[in-house]
Amino acid sequence: MRRAARRVVGGPRAVRVEARAKLNLGLAVGPRRADGDHEIATIFQSISLADTLVLERRRAGFTLEVAFDRAGAAAVGAIPRGGKNLVLRAARVMEEETGIPGAHIRLRKRIPAASGLGGASADAAATIAGLARLFDIRLDRSRRMALAARLGADAPFAALGGTALGLGRGERLERVSLKRPFRAVIAVPPWRVSTAQAFRRIDAGKYGLTAWSAKLRFAQALGRDGVTALAGQRLGNTFELALGNRTSNLESLRERMSVAGLQAPRMTGSGSAVFGILPAGKSAKTIVSRFVGDERLYLVRSVSTGARIEVA
Repeated sequence: MRRAARRVVGGPRAVRVEARAKLNLGLAVGPRRADGDHEIATIFQSISLADTLVLERRRAGFTLEVAFDRAGAAAVGAIPRGGKNLVLRAARVMEEETGIPGAHIRLRKRIPAASGLGGASADAAATIAGLARLFDIRLDRSRRMALAARLGADAPFAALGGTALGLGRGERLERVSLKRPFRAVIAVPPWRVSTAQAFRRIDAGKYGLTAWSAKLRFAQALGRDGVTALAGQRLGNTFELALGNRTSNLESLRERMSVAGLQAPRMTGSGSAVFGILPAGKSAKTIVSRFVGDERLYLVRSVSTGARIEVA
């Protein structure tokens, strides 16, 4: 039910939020559920690559201004406009929930869109957190996560941040201890993957479904015992088996990343971004210089939170 708007007197005039991307260290897709979605088991990890949102008060209504950094022109067409944009949808969820009047939101995109890095979900969760700070509204973590869940399966993790085991559609989260921080290099190819089509291929080919029980137990054990990046990657990624004619592109990219010196290159989410772990003590500059290919590269590190808020 929509709440009546109220006069807000507390809070700053503007806030800045760093909305951090995520990796799926491992991701196993299970059987289709009665509601049409699939069971998954995944290890989520927040990383330093981030979009920036600046939120400023308005007397009424919400507006969005988008600019691009390294995400570049390739990401422009992949970002929905109007009512389908998750930032504006998140703002309207907050309006309905709390009665806030309005805000102008400036979004600077750095996280490549439609790449499996969770940029849209991160922006949505950051919008919820930023509007709460802007209007001095107390939202505990569980309430932020519940609001984020209305915006997609990855959004609750973006509101939680850090390291977590994700079950169900990915919205059932359990905090996991990351045994040691890590650095990684992400390679983003120019091609993209349709998540819906990938799920259809998984259903048609039953990729990995016979091993679902074992993968689920492995993921749950990681959740109990703590995880390293390389241990999480041993869960695999079912979506790598459902790329169709892009399979050879993935294999080429993983091979070139391995030759450059990165450990266990693995696709994140449904793709198409691939990340490899930077070995401890190795120079990122040296490894990047050895990489052969046209893919856009990002050096990232693991972080313990999904968003960072400061008064603008």
